[in-house]
Amino acid sequence: MPHVTPSPLRLSIGILTKNEAALIGPCIESAAFADEVIVLDSGSTDNTLDIARSLGATIFVSEDWQGFAVQRNRLLQRVTGDYIFFLDADEIVTPELRDEIKAIVDSRATGIWKVRWTVVAYGHVLKHFKSDSNMERLFTTHLIDHYEGVVHEGAVIKSDTPVQRKVLRHRLLHHSRQSIRSSLEKLTQYAMLGAAKRHSAGQRGGIFRGFLSATGSFVKTYFLRGAILDGGPGFLYCLFVALESFFRYVALAYDRDKLNTSVGR
Repeated sequence: MPHVTPSPLRLSIGILTKNEAALIGPCIESAAFADEVIVLDSGSTDNTLDIARSLGATIFVSEDWQGFAVQRNRLLQRVTGDYIFFLDADEIVTPELRDEIKAIVDSRATGIWKVRWTVVAYGHVLKHFKSDSNMERLFTTHLIDHYEGVVHEGAVIKSDTPVQRKVLRHRLLHHSRQSIRSSLEKLTQYAMLGAAKRHSAGQRGGIFRGFLSATGSFVKTYFLRGAILDGGPGFLYCLFVALESFFRYVALAYDRDKLNTSVGR
Protein backbone atom coordinates (compact mmCIF):
# COMPACT_ATOMS: atom_id res chain seq x y z
CA MET A 1 0.00 0.00 0.00
CA PRO A 2 1.28 3.53 -0.73
CA HIS A 3 2.49 5.57 2.22
CA VAL A 4 -0.11 8.10 3.34
CA THR A 5 1.25 11.32 4.82
CA PRO A 6 -0.96 12.48 7.68
CA SER A 7 -2.52 15.89 7.37
CA PRO A 8 -0.65 18.66 9.23
CA LEU A 9 -2.05 19.48 12.64
CA ARG A 10 -3.51 22.95 13.13
CA LEU A 11 -2.63 25.60 15.69
CA SER A 12 -5.11 28.11 17.11
CA ILE A 13 -4.06 31.18 19.06
CA GLY A 14 -6.71 32.68 21.33
CA ILE A 15 -6.66 36.23 22.71
CA LEU A 16 -9.01 37.88 25.22
CA THR A 17 -9.42 41.62 24.73
CA LYS A 18 -11.03 44.77 26.03
CA ASN A 19 -9.76 48.19 24.95
CA GLU A 20 -6.36 46.91 23.85
CA ALA A 21 -5.84 49.19 20.85
CA ALA A 22 -2.37 50.23 21.99
CA LEU A 23 -0.95 46.71 21.85
CA ILE A 24 -3.29 44.40 19.95
CA GLY A 25 -1.65 45.09 16.58
CA PRO A 26 1.86 43.83 17.46
CA CYS A 27 0.29 40.99 19.44
CA ILE A 28 -1.72 39.66 16.49
CA GLU A 29 1.14 40.25 14.06
CA SER A 30 3.35 38.04 16.24
CA ALA A 31 0.63 35.35 16.18
CA ALA A 32 0.17 35.36 12.39
CA PHE A 33 1.99 32.03 12.00
CA ALA A 34 -0.99 30.21 13.54
CA ASP A 35 -3.67 28.58 11.40
CA GLU A 36 -6.28 30.73 13.11
CA VAL A 37 -6.16 33.69 15.49
CA ILE A 38 -9.33 34.08 17.54
CA VAL A 39 -10.11 37.27 19.44
CA LEU A 40 -12.86 37.15 22.07
CA ASP A 41 -13.70 40.69 23.15
CA SER A 42 -15.63 41.72 26.25
CA GLY A 43 -16.89 45.09 25.06
CA SER A 44 -14.14 47.31 23.69
CA THR A 45 -15.03 50.95 23.13
CA ASP A 46 -11.82 51.84 21.28
CA ASN A 47 -10.72 50.49 17.89
CA THR A 48 -9.37 47.18 19.20
CA LEU A 49 -11.68 45.14 17.01
CA ASP A 50 -11.05 47.20 13.89
CA ILE A 51 -7.31 46.60 14.26
CA ALA A 52 -7.78 42.90 14.97
CA ARG A 53 -10.11 42.44 12.02
CA SER A 54 -7.74 44.26 9.66
CA LEU A 55 -4.99 41.82 10.63
CA GLY A 56 -7.08 38.77 9.79
CA ALA A 57 -8.21 37.67 13.23
CA THR A 58 -11.57 35.97 13.71
CA ILE A 59 -13.65 38.16 16.02
CA PHE A 60 -16.27 37.21 18.60
CA VAL A 61 -17.82 39.49 21.22
CA SER A 62 -19.14 38.47 24.62
CA GLU A 63 -19.91 41.49 26.79
CA ASP A 64 -21.42 39.44 29.62
CA TRP A 65 -18.22 39.51 31.68
CA GLN A 66 -18.19 36.80 34.37
CA GLY A 67 -14.47 36.46 34.90
CA PHE A 68 -11.39 35.30 33.05
CA ALA A 69 -12.16 31.59 33.37
CA VAL A 70 -15.65 31.95 31.88
CA GLN A 71 -14.26 34.02 29.04
CA ARG A 72 -11.57 31.44 28.27
CA ASN A 73 -14.23 28.72 28.24
CA ARG A 74 -16.21 30.74 25.71
CA LEU A 75 -13.10 31.13 23.59
CA LEU A 76 -12.43 27.39 23.75
CA GLN A 77 -15.84 26.74 22.20
CA ARG A 78 -14.69 28.63 19.09
CA VAL A 79 -11.36 26.86 18.64
CA THR A 80 -10.94 24.49 15.70
CA GLY A 81 -7.21 23.74 15.98
CA ASP A 82 -5.52 20.62 17.32
CA TYR A 83 -3.40 22.87 19.55
CA ILE A 84 -4.36 26.04 21.39
CA PHE A 85 -1.95 28.72 22.56
CA PHE A 86 -3.45 31.34 24.85
CA LEU A 87 -1.92 34.76 24.28
CA ASP A 88 -2.73 37.91 26.22
CA ALA A 89 -3.17 41.16 24.31
CA ASP A 90 -0.13 42.69 26.03
CA GLU A 91 2.15 39.83 24.98
CA ILE A 92 4.24 39.24 21.86
CA VAL A 93 5.47 35.92 20.53
CA THR A 94 9.15 36.31 19.71
CA PRO A 95 10.56 34.69 16.53
CA GLU A 96 12.41 32.15 18.69
CA LEU A 97 9.27 31.17 20.58
CA ARG A 98 7.30 31.05 17.33
CA ASP A 99 9.74 28.52 15.86
CA GLU A 100 9.63 26.44 19.03
CA ILE A 101 5.84 26.28 18.99
CA LYS A 102 5.77 25.40 15.30
CA ALA A 103 8.24 22.57 15.91
CA ILE A 104 5.99 21.13 18.63
CA VAL A 105 2.94 21.22 16.37
CA ASP A 106 4.91 19.64 13.52
CA SER A 107 6.10 16.88 15.85
CA ARG A 108 2.49 16.01 16.75
CA ALA A 109 3.45 15.84 20.43
CA THR A 110 0.72 15.62 23.05
CA GLY A 111 0.96 17.59 26.26
CA ILE A 112 0.91 20.91 28.06
CA TRP A 113 3.66 23.50 27.84
CA LYS A 114 4.37 26.33 30.23
CA VAL A 115 5.90 29.62 29.13
CA ARG A 116 7.90 32.28 30.96
CA TRP A 117 8.05 36.05 30.51
CA THR A 118 10.53 38.68 29.54
CA VAL A 119 8.91 41.72 31.14
CA VAL A 120 8.58 45.14 29.52
CA ALA A 121 7.70 47.89 32.03
CA TYR A 122 7.14 51.56 31.24
CA GLY A 123 8.76 51.23 27.83
CA HIS A 124 11.87 49.40 29.05
CA VAL A 125 12.78 45.72 28.75
CA LEU A 126 13.74 44.46 32.19
CA LYS A 127 16.89 42.73 30.97
CA HIS A 128 18.08 41.59 34.37
CA PHE A 129 14.77 40.64 35.99
CA LYS A 130 14.06 36.94 35.78
CA SER A 131 10.35 36.26 35.99
CA ASP A 132 9.46 33.05 37.79
CA SER A 133 6.04 32.87 36.18
CA ASN A 134 5.41 29.48 34.57
CA MET A 135 2.01 29.74 32.90
CA GLU A 136 0.36 26.86 31.11
CA ARG A 137 -0.36 28.35 27.70
CA LEU A 138 0.13 25.72 24.98
CA PHE A 139 -2.16 22.70 25.01
CA THR A 140 -3.15 19.82 22.86
CA THR A 141 -6.73 21.06 22.60
CA HIS A 142 -8.50 17.81 23.42
CA LEU A 143 -6.82 17.68 26.85
CA ILE A 144 -8.71 20.71 28.23
CA ASP A 145 -12.02 20.12 29.94
CA HIS A 146 -12.59 23.69 31.09
CA TYR A 147 -11.07 26.67 32.90
CA GLU A 148 -11.85 27.74 36.45
CA GLY A 149 -10.73 30.47 38.86
CA VAL A 150 -11.56 34.18 39.18
CA VAL A 151 -7.97 35.41 38.69
CA HIS A 152 -4.85 33.56 37.53
CA GLU A 153 -7.31 31.02 36.23
CA GLY A 154 -6.18 27.51 35.38
CA ALA A 155 -7.15 24.76 32.97
CA VAL A 156 -8.85 21.64 34.32
CA ILE A 157 -7.59 18.64 32.37
CA LYS A 158 -9.76 15.66 31.48
CA SER A 159 -9.17 13.17 34.25
CA ASP A 160 -8.77 10.06 32.09
CA THR A 161 -5.96 11.51 29.98
CA PRO A 162 -2.24 11.12 30.83
CA VAL A 163 -0.49 14.47 30.51
CA GLN A 164 3.12 15.44 29.91
CA ARG A 165 4.03 18.91 31.20
CA LYS A 166 7.05 20.76 29.87
CA VAL A 167 8.45 24.31 29.87
CA LEU A 168 9.11 26.12 26.61
CA ARG A 169 12.74 27.22 26.28
CA HIS A 170 11.98 30.66 24.86
CA ARG A 171 10.04 33.44 26.56
CA LEU A 172 7.04 35.61 25.76
CA LEU A 173 7.61 39.35 25.63
CA HIS A 174 5.16 40.74 28.17
CA HIS A 175 4.28 44.45 28.15
CA SER A 176 3.15 44.20 31.75
CA ARG A 177 3.04 47.88 32.69
CA GLN A 178 2.51 50.63 30.13
CA SER A 179 1.74 53.56 32.44
CA ILE A 180 1.27 54.48 36.08
CA ARG A 181 -2.45 54.98 35.53
CA SER A 182 -2.97 51.56 33.96
CA SER A 183 -0.82 50.03 36.72
CA LEU A 184 -3.10 51.54 39.36
CA GLU A 185 -6.17 50.21 37.56
CA LYS A 186 -4.62 46.76 37.29
CA LEU A 187 -3.65 46.92 40.97
CA THR A 188 -7.27 47.51 41.95
CA GLN A 189 -8.62 44.73 39.77
CA TYR A 190 -6.15 42.04 40.77
CA ALA A 191 -6.07 42.95 44.46
CA MET A 192 -9.87 42.74 44.75
CA LEU A 193 -10.17 39.56 42.71
CA GLY A 194 -7.36 37.98 44.73
CA ALA A 195 -9.08 38.98 47.97
CA ALA A 196 -12.37 37.46 46.77
CA LYS A 197 -10.59 34.24 45.85
CA ARG A 198 -9.02 33.96 49.32
CA HIS A 199 -12.29 34.84 50.99
CA SER A 200 -14.02 31.95 49.24
CA ALA A 201 -11.23 29.68 50.50
CA GLY A 202 -11.82 30.81 54.07
CA GLN A 203 -8.55 32.71 54.50
CA ARG A 204 -8.05 35.67 56.80
CA GLY A 205 -6.37 38.97 56.02
CA GLY A 206 -5.15 42.08 57.78
CA ILE A 207 -2.57 44.83 57.62
CA PHE A 208 0.23 42.77 59.19
CA ARG A 209 -0.48 39.80 56.91
CA GLY A 210 -0.49 42.14 53.92
CA PHE A 211 2.73 43.81 55.03
CA LEU A 212 4.52 40.46 55.33
CA SER A 213 3.25 39.33 51.92
CA ALA A 214 4.22 42.61 50.24
CA THR A 215 7.67 42.66 51.84
CA GLY A 216 8.38 39.10 50.80
CA SER A 217 7.19 39.81 47.28
CA PHE A 218 9.34 42.94 46.94
CA VAL A 219 12.49 41.32 48.32
CA LYS A 220 12.09 38.36 45.99
CA THR A 221 11.39 40.30 42.80
CA TYR A 222 13.57 43.39 43.31
CA PHE A 223 16.62 41.89 44.98
CA LEU A 224 16.67 38.13 44.41
CA ARG A 225 15.40 38.19 40.83
CA GLY A 226 17.56 41.06 39.66
CA ALA A 227 15.13 43.91 39.04
CA ILE A 228 17.35 46.16 41.15
CA LEU A 229 19.65 46.27 38.09
CA ASP A 230 16.83 47.57 35.86
CA GLY A 231 16.66 51.09 37.29
CA GLY A 232 13.42 53.00 37.84
CA PRO A 233 11.22 50.71 35.70
CA GLY A 234 12.43 47.68 37.65
CA PHE A 235 11.68 49.37 40.97
CA LEU A 236 8.20 50.48 39.89
CA TYR A 237 7.33 47.05 38.52
CA CYS A 238 8.27 45.34 41.78
CA LEU A 239 6.55 48.01 43.88
CA PHE A 240 3.22 47.53 42.11
CA VAL A 241 3.46 43.74 42.44
CA ALA A 242 4.13 44.17 46.18
CA LEU A 243 1.27 46.65 46.60
CA GLU A 244 -1.08 44.16 44.97
CA SER A 245 -0.06 41.63 47.63
CA PHE A 246 -0.57 44.19 50.42
CA PHE A 247 -4.01 45.40 49.38
CA ARG A 248 -5.18 41.87 48.63
CA TYR A 249 -4.92 40.95 52.33
CA VAL A 250 -6.06 44.36 53.60
CA ALA A 251 -9.21 44.10 51.47
CA LEU A 252 -9.71 40.56 52.72
CA ALA A 253 -10.00 42.00 56.24
CA TYR A 254 -11.64 45.39 55.74
CA ASP A 255 -13.88 44.69 52.72
CA ARG A 256 -14.66 41.10 53.65
CA ASP A 257 -18.45 41.49 53.52
CA LYS A 258 -18.32 43.35 50.20
CA LEU A 259 -15.98 41.09 48.22
CA ASN A 260 -17.18 39.51 45.00
CA THR A 261 -15.74 38.35 41.70
CA SER A 262 -17.63 40.85 39.55
CA VAL A 263 -14.75 43.32 39.19
CA GLY A 264 -14.90 44.22 35.49
CA ARG A 265 -12.06 44.35 33.05
